[in-house]
Amino acid sequence: MGKYVVAITGASGVVYAQRLLQVLIDGGHHCLVTISAPGQRVLREELDWNLVGSEKQIEEQLWNYLVAPATGVASVVDSLEVRNRFRYFDYRDIGAPIASGSVRTEGMVIIPCTMGTVSGIACGASSDLIERAADVILKERRTLIVVPRETPLNAIHLRNLLTLAELGVHVVPAMPGFYHRPQEIQELVDFIVSRVLDLLDLENQLFLRWGTQERTEEK
Repeated sequence: MGKYVVAITGASGVVYAQRLLQVLIDGGHHCLVTISAPGQRVLREELDWNLVGSEKQIEEQLWNYLVAPATGVASVVDSLEVRNRFRYFDYRDIGAPIASGSVRTEGMVIIPCTMGTVSGIACGASSDLIERAADVILKERRTLIVVPRETPLNAIHLRNLLTLAELGVHVVPAMPGFYHRPQEIQELVDFIVSRVLDLLDLENQLFLRWGTQERTEEK
């Protein structure tokens, strides 16, 4: 199975990251996670998740918040194999494994992605682990996906996104479609996460794809 870097930054929409991590872990993949300080604040604001303590303590908290409910694995003692596929790295730790191109991964997803992070990657700032890890993905020519969640976009935002697109980055704005006739918010979340998984070349059926089947009137 694959090994993926997942970064959460301070844009609204951390529920997209929650769902992506759940699907990746459930699918048997390894997740290497890092969260910016603003991203941690958004987790508190939107999901009431308060991440405190050491790197290992935050890793365990994230597991309980994000992963355990979906997998049924409540703690490290229940399944070492599943639990060991989930790692957390402090966003300030430039020496973390994901900061080196020698550590092989299949790709990186920044979800949600702030315009500040987009700017940092576009100019090669590498001012924290998230930007550095993205720079590594670019130099190694691996798959990089950013999921911006901002509106409206000014000219600076658009120029920076164009720079990333010209470098081969997949830009997946959190703009869900409605042709699958969503009835619940979760279906809108799954639409975006499914598109991310498609770009990672991971099979999924999170939503009704266009032309695959008719939706009945009753669920």
